[in-house]
Amino acid sequence: MEKTFRKAIVNYIEAEARPREKFSHQPRLYELAMQVGKGQVFDDDVLFAAVWLHDLGVFVGHRPEDPVELAHWDNTAYAVRRAPALLEGFGFPSAKIPAVVEAIRTHQPAFEPITIEGLILRDADILEQLGAVGVLRTVCKVGRDTRFGTFDDALISLRKALATLPAQIRLETTRRLAQPKIAALLSFLEAAEAECAIPAQTD
Repeated sequence: MEKTFRKAIVNYIEAEARPREKFSHQPRLYELAMQVGKGQVFDDDVLFAAVWLHDLGVFVGHRPEDPVELAHWDNTAYAVRRAPALLEGFGFPSAKIPAVVEAIRTHQPAFEPITIEGLILRDADILEQLGAVGVLRTVCKVGRDTRFGTFDDALISLRKALATLPAQIRLETTRRLAQPKIAALLSFLEAAEAECAIPAQTD
């Protein structure tokens, strides 16, 4: 039987996730997290809640609209700040809330998780930045996100992801899952660079 707080969390994120395509990240990430965590001992309630709430601060209506403020916005700190009260309202077990907050706090590649749920979330989120999904999530920001004014900006971001993220994966299961995604992203970048190349001008 599905726990009622899970439905409450999903319903809340479905209502708040804007732009609309951002909602697809959470169910996809949870499925990846289940694959990443295979063979590990972890609290599924904690992981579920952390997966669904970790990106709250990137949604329109939660993040600043002013470009100057947005440039300095810490969306993770926002999610960490908001998560406890939200979880309490959803009927989530209060004793587990600190573990959810901790997993959210360290979900970005720059951080080192100290809990297994945080480690699984971080590795799974790295997978979401690779492969075909990584391309889709990046390219859809062109012209809508101040960081991505052109396709070149998207390609620069994807090249950086390919160059840096695989080495930051911590779990062996994630490394195996990452291989086809790395290959797909590399193939895309090679094709994009070949097709976008401008022939040299001749007199």
